[in-house]
Amino acid sequence: MDPLLWAMLLSLLPISELRGGIPYAIASGIDPMSAFVFCFLANILIIIPLFLFLDFIHENLLRLKVYKKGFDFYTKNIRKRKERVEKAYQTYGIIALSIFVALPLPFTGAWTGTVIAWLLNLKRTKSFFAISLGVLIAGIIVTLITPRALSILSFLIQ
Repeated sequence: MDPLLWAMLLSLLPISELRGGIPYAIASGIDPMSAFVFCFLANILIIIPLFLFLDFIHENLLRLKVYKKGFDFYTKNIRKRKERVEKAYQTYGIIALSIFVALPLPFTGAWTGTVIAWLLNLKRTKSFFAISLGVLIAGIIVTLITPRALSILSFLIQ
């Protein structure tokens, strides 16, 4: 299979996302700019389907009393605090979401950002753009770091 397709597939997955896709693509000999563009696009493709999936699962699981009780307990305090400062929350929550997703660390990508936005009931459009901006920043960082990291690794292996 084409290395670019593998990189895009890695960028769609929740653990690796583009933090795994871009290094794989560059290590496979793909131009860093192409790796960045394709992995970025693949990574943000998951945001909207994930919102819809979370809605679907949530609606169906709400029929179970145990789930409903646990979910209500978990989100009650978060959403109550959020309501008190709604305007600031919609602004700064979105900024914080972008920064969180932009950190090129495991479990801080589009998947986790989407789940956080869904749990906090942030506006979908703003969340999509905030998560996309975070993915863009993370992608730039990973794309810039990867060639240097690969050269250091190849030096250490030799």
